[in-house]
Amino acid sequence: MALMITDECINCDVCEPECPNLAISLGVEFYEIDPERCTECVGHFDEPQCVQVCPVSCIPVNPQRVEDKESLWAKYRRLQAATAASSSAG
Repeated sequence: MALMITDECINCDVCEPECPNLAISLGVEFYEIDPERCTECVGHFDEPQCVQVCPVSCIPVNPQRVEDKESLWAKYRRLQAATAASSSAG
């Protein structure tokens, strides 16, 4: 499951630096989560860090991106492999 940020976001800037997958960025009106990069912190932490720090609780599971733990682990491994490849290419 990828997470999403709702329009209740107050742009407080606390979630973006907490994301280990660099999935959070400032959108047109409020922060957004890239579902292709969001693993709900699987592989990094036991709980999604953005959810933990959000002062207005505006980061639910995206109902259009339901994924099981296995899928999240696969996405984590893919992201790690891509990061390693880009690091060695540079």
